[in-house]
Amino acid sequence: MPAAVRAAKVYKVFGKRAERAVKDLEAGATREEVRAYGATAAVIDVSFDVEPGEIFVVMGLSGSGKSTLIRMLNGLLVPTSGTVEVDGTDITRLKPAQLRQMRSQKVSMVFQHFALFPHRNVLENTAYGLEVRGVPVDERQHRAAQALELVGLKGWERNLPEQLSGGMRQRVGLARALAADTPIVLMDEAFSALDPLIRRDMQTQLLELQSELGKTIVFITHDLNEAMRLGDRVGVLRDGRAVQIGTAEEILNDPANDYVAQFVEDVDRTRVLTASSVMAAPIPVVGAEAGPRAALRTLRENQTSVAFVLRRDRRLVGVVHEKTIGPAVRTGQKSLDGLVDTDVQRVSPDTSVADLFAPAAESSVPLAVVDDAGRLRGVIPRVTLLAALAGNGNGNGAETADAGHDAAAAEPADTSRTEPDTAEPADTAEPAEDADASDRPAAGADPAETPAEDPADPPPDTGPAPPDAAGEERHGGQGAAR
Repeated sequence: MPAAVRAAKVYKVFGKRAERAVKDLEAGATREEVRAYGATAAVIDVSFDVEPGEIFVVMGLSGSGKSTLIRMLNGLLVPTSGTVEVDGTDITRLKPAQLRQMRSQKVSMVFQHFALFPHRNVLENTAYGLEVRGVPVDERQHRAAQALELVGLKGWERNLPEQLSGGMRQRVGLARALAADTPIVLMDEAFSALDPLIRRDMQTQLLELQSELGKTIVFITHDLNEAMRLGDRVGVLRDGRAVQIGTAEEILNDPANDYVAQFVEDVDRTRVLTASSVMAAPIPVVGAEAGPRAALRTLRENQTSVAFVLRRDRRLVGVVHEKTIGPAVRTGQKSLDGLVDTDVQRVSPDTSVADLFAPAAESSVPLAVVDDAGRLRGVIPRVTLLAALAGNGNGNGAETADAGHDAAAAEPADTSRTEPDTAEPADTAEPAEDADASDRPAAGADPAETPAEDPADPPPDTGPAPPDAAGEERHGGQGAAR
């Protein structure tokens, strides 16, 4: 399937000697150098693909070329050099009549300043694109009414634009684009003229509509927090050039240069980072079929007082605590029945870090990150949340690993009250192995203490932990970091 929108080595130069300016820019000339002979370079060598159903945000300061770029995506401006494709068609080669047909059928646009006709009511403004296309009156009014209902303006169809608030007018602009029912929607600073609270409401509504309708959206903004919230991917422009394209997390955690790093310095990281980006490997874990002795051995080897209990398919059952396992070992109990604490705070991988603090405060153990099937994908100790809040990495870096390791040293599991470690009977078993990093043995485990014939025990360690096994060290302090 071709990209919904593709820009390939696009240049847009205004003024005299534009073609010469393109050649000079390709050879490394700056904007200022070509301006000396009357050429203004608005967009310089920009390339990107937008996949169907994606929200692609183009972000940059005033004068970075973002509005010029979006106008080339629907043929309002013709590139000086390069190609722009919409659904596999190079629109730079289309004749005017073909361009108009492409815009009416494939691309609609939402403008910054609403662009509503003051003498037409809300319904008529919403249906205007369909009117231009020649859609019959009854059909276009029906589709316009449906679009207005989608954006929350049912009942306002007969009002004039002057009777609406700014946010409501912008909703009319969005409804007009939705009524056109084009697969691609271009939004040029669509929310920048709105008050902060209304702006956030519009962002939320756009995300809800996107999840329902699956449109391909190219969104232009100069607001970094807006870009990070809306974009599946974000392209950062500076002086007409794309300096970085990536996901919000990639740009935040791995900026391409000092300019991008300074640009994202004041971003609210807790609204951008998600549970999947800060979680640690779920070690230690105990199989649901394991016995108390195997669970105790796992706790001792990892120097922690709590372990997660998983079924063979990695579905989370709960946690076991050293304070309940120790007495069970002394009394000779053979299973974990009655010992598993199922009251564990569970979060989804796409939960924002900002929404993790409340459940973390209520939990005495690390948060469990589970997928839709209930399978454990990772855990989040409190020290990881503090590191993310402080901006010290994404939760998988050395800073968080060291913090977790220090916490483990501060409160090791108390095993002095228990019996010496012995092998568990062979009728206990750990969950089935998979390719997930969470199946790796804990760093520092002694192979001699883990009999190979005991399926309840974790797999023996094959040597010292590699340098990138920080996640295991970090998680060693889960129980202590309460």
